[in-house]
Amino acid sequence: MPVDEIQVAKQKFMAFLARKSLRITAQRQAIVDSVFGTDQHFTAEQLLEWSRARDGSVSRATVYRTLPLLTESGLVREMDFGKDHKYYDPNYAHHPNHNHIICQDCERIVEFESDKIDKLENEISRKLGFSVTSQRLQITASCEALKKSGACKNRRC
Repeated sequence: MPVDEIQVAKQKFMAFLARKSLRITAQRQAIVDSVFGTDQHFTAEQLLEWSRARDGSVSRATVYRTLPLLTESGLVREMDFGKDHKYYDPNYAHHPNHNHIICQDCERIVEFESDKIDKLENEISRKLGFSVTSQRLQITASCEALKKSGACKNRRC
C-alpha cells in the first residue's frame, strides 16, 4: 500500500476511535502501525508479535480488543479460511472486491483480481435480478512447489 494510502487509513481509524470516544493509546498506535505497515494477511498472534516489536508493552488483550474495532471500521476484513484461527486482511478498504487462493499445504494466501470474474459476477447477478455490492471468492488449492519437489519454502512445520 502506498505511503499516502497508509496515512489515510490510519487517519480514518483514528477518527473512528474518536467517534466511539476511545482513546488512542501508545499500544493501539503500535497495533495500527503494524496493521497498516503490511500488505500480508495476518493472524491475531502475528499482529501481537509485530506490535510488540514496535512497543513491548502491547498486551494480547489490547490486540484482541482492537481487531474487532478495525473490522467494524471497515478498514480490515476478518477472513475465515477454515483454520483454527482467523486471518485479517489489511487490503480490504482499498480493494474490497479481491479474491484469495489459499494453499492447503503451506497456508500461503495469494490475493488476485480478475476482470473476467467481475464481469461474470455482474452478468449472473443481473440475470438473477441483483446488483453486486461486494463479492468474495476463495479458492483452496495445493501448492505446486510441494507437489513438484516435496518441499515448500512457505510450509510451516
